[in-house]
Amino acid sequence: MNIRPLLLGLPLLLTGCSTLSNFSWSSLSPFNWFGGSVEVSGKGVGGINAGTSMTESALGEGLNNNYRMRGGMATSNGQIVAYYQALDGDNVKLVITGEPKGYAQRVDVMDPKIATEWGSKLGTPFSDLFSKAYGACKPGEGDEAGNVECVAEQSRYVTYIFSGKWAGPQDIIPPDDTLRNWTVSKIIWHAKAQ
Repeated sequence: MNIRPLLLGLPLLLTGCSTLSNFSWSSLSPFNWFGGSVEVSGKGVGGINAGTSMTESALGEGLNNNYRMRGGMATSNGQIVAYYQALDGDNVKLVITGEPKGYAQRVDVMDPKIATEWGSKLGTPFSDLFSKAYGACKPGEGDEAGNVECVAEQSRYVTYIFSGKWAGPQDIIPPDDTLRNWTVSKIIWHAKAQ
C-alpha cells in the first residue's frame, strides 16, 4: 500500500479547505461538537448582540441552541418589554430583554458555565476584579437591592452584580474591606454603555 501520494496531497487538501467561506477550524474542536461554549464580551453574549432580533429562533441560535427558550412580556420602568428565559431543565440560566418586535437590549447571565472573555464568571471575588468600588460601582436597584453593581474595567457594556454579607443599609455600597469577599452572582451585558 502506498501512502506517499496521500501525504503529499494532504497539505493541498487542507489549504483548499481553509479557503471555504464560513469555515472555521475551531468548529472541529471537540468542545464545539455538542453546542459551542457561550462567552460574554463587550459585543454581546455568544451570538446575541444589539442587532439580534427578539425572536425565539434568533436568540436560541445565538446561544448555540444550548438552552430551551421561554418567552413573555413584562414591564420595566413603565415600558413594555419582551423577554426570553434560557432554561437548562427547569433552571433559568439567562434572561434576554428587549423591545417587542425589536432587538436584544440586555442579557442577564446566571449560568456558572458562562464566563467573560476576560475569564471572570459567577463566584469570582470582588478583589479579583476591582481594587475599590469608588468610580465603578453603585448600589443594586429593584431585584438587586442589597447587592452591588459594578461596570467591568474592560468594557462599559458589561456589569457585574456582587452579592455577600453585610449588616448595613441596602442603599449604600459596603466598604471595600467588606466588598473584597463578595462574589459575582450575575453578569449583565447591555446594548448601551453604562
